[in-house]
Amino acid sequence: MPITPDTGAPPTVLVTGASSGIGRATVLAAAGRRARLVLVARGTEPLEEAAQEARAAGATEVVVCPADVNDADAIGAVVGATVDRFGRLDAVVHAAQVMAYGRIEDLPREVYETVVDTATHGTANVARVVLPVFRRQGAGHLVVVNSLLGSVTAPLMGAYVTGKWGQLGLARVLQQETRDAPGISVSVVAPGGVDTPIYSQAASWIGRTGRPPWPVYSPQRVARIVLSTLDRPRRMVQAGLFNPLITASFRLLPGLYDQLVGPLLQWLAVEDDDVPPTSGNVFGSRPAGNATEGSRHRS
Repeated sequence: MPITPDTGAPPTVLVTGASSGIGRATVLAAAGRRARLVLVARGTEPLEEAAQEARAAGATEVVVCPADVNDADAIGAVVGATVDRFGRLDAVVHAAQVMAYGRIEDLPREVYETVVDTATHGTANVARVVLPVFRRQGAGHLVVVNSLLGSVTAPLMGAYVTGKWGQLGLARVLQQETRDAPGISVSVVAPGGVDTPIYSQAASWIGRTGRPPWPVYSPQRVARIVLSTLDRPRRMVQAGLFNPLITASFRLLPGLYDQLVGPLLQWLAVEDDDVPPTSGNVFGSRPAGNATEGSRHRS
């Protein structure tokens, strides 16, 4: 990564959502580049597992910091401890997120608000403590992992859509507000369907379990895109072949899009099973379900 400080020391990279999915895949990809890693997520046990994998993959040093991005004080403490330990913070990959399925009228208020808060307020909490560090250093990279659903909508996913639209708007504002600091970059990576545990761990009030919609990409592929964005910062990077086509149809053919999106979601993005209402991992880590890949890979 061209984020190596002038001292020649390995870059220090902090990853939120590091215990599972895209965050965990990014940890392992950065470990292969000998980075010093700070792993942040809610659950200690899966973070320790990810840390062990990162050390085996070649990380120079790995620090585990259990914290919820919705806890501003905890995130501030993690960033402060990182700078105290390593002297600087070169890059942050913000991948923490939870998901819920259900009509807006059916989702419990607490579930809806936590999903939205994790995307919007969680991102603001990270940026609020990271950007001042970057400004003092005169350099730093923030990558926000957003989603195709930050640019389009889908029924039964209103909480996630609302959070991701808010997150994308926030990221664009951060890009504008850091234009006075040429050494700082804020980038957005927007995946489509990715085979991670977020779907099976999601809250659901539709009687079925979610799954990634076709075409499904591996978290490792998205992690490579994240690292390439650190190598060459860009405002917005689509991590899905059909993302631009789907976004164009949403904007240019809204009537047709609205007619098709519901049936396609039922066909491509939910399992043919029967489950009772569940809050999934919205309110807390479920260590047994955390992994890099989702159920498609494991099956």
